[in-house]
Amino acid sequence: MSNELQVMIQESGLEQSKAKYILDNFQNYFEIADEWAKKAKTIVVTDASQSAEMQMARVGRLFLREKRIAIEKARVSLKEQILREGKAIDGIANVLKALIIPIEKYLDTQEKFVEIREEKKQEALRIETERKEEEDRIAKEKAEAEEQERIRKENEQLKKEAEAKEKALQKERARVEKERQEAEAKAQKEREEAQAKQRAIEDKAKAEKEEAEKKLQEERKKTEKEKEEQQRIVEEVAKKAREKAESEQKAIEEKARKEKEIADAEKKRLEELLKNQVECPKCHHKFQTNN
Repeated sequence: MSNELQVMIQESGLEQSKAKYILDNFQNYFEIADEWAKKAKTIVVTDASQSAEMQMARVGRLFLREKRIAIEKARVSLKEQILREGKAIDGIANVLKALIIPIEKYLDTQEKFVEIREEKKQEALRIETERKEEEDRIAKEKAEAEEQERIRKENEQLKKEAEAKEKALQKERARVEKERQEAEAKAQKEREEAQAKQRAIEDKAKAEKEEAEKKLQEERKKTEKEKEEQQRIVEEVAKKAREKAESEQKAIEEKARKEKEIADAEKKRLEELLKNQVECPKCHHKFQTNN
């Protein structure tokens, strides 16, 4: 290192006295830099338990820091000379700093081995935390998207089912209404037929009665006994005619009553079906519940 300094001074073109002055001021720093370049390589920290090595690195770093500051002070002092001397000093100082700073930085990393390792751990932990948070976020978004798609499909299925049930219910209502109308028409027809039949029976009874009375009047000249017998026969015939007419009327009315009960029961069943409809809160379609 001292030979390198001598070469630099010789090439600077300084006069001998000034060259000697500069050599005397900086030669010792070259020797220190050379010495610590070797010492620093012997300090290698690989574990947190190497407190002695870390302390040694600290001592060396502070020592070199002190020398670096001294070099800077010497540079400032010497640079007050002529420009050529200043350039030579700057060159020498820069060379010395270029030699010392890497060593100083190296020793600083050895001194702060624990802090640097902890910083690396914290950085790795931060990166891992951010990676996990990103994975969780992506997984959450994927789950939410899948849930939304499931709900959409479920709503579509419920809508289709509700529409199908509504169509079936409409068809059932139409069938029941048709059967009710047919039952009412049939009952009305039978009532009309029964009434017509009743009128025919009454007309027949009336005609028979009139015929009997006519015969009675014609035979009124006969004996009293025959008259009484004739009267009895007439009344008996009229009674039987009335009883027959009443019996047939009752049968017709009973049949009409039963058919009306059937129609009313069917109507009540339809009303129950309509009453038991429920509305889907999602799609607002109605469908039948089973009770």
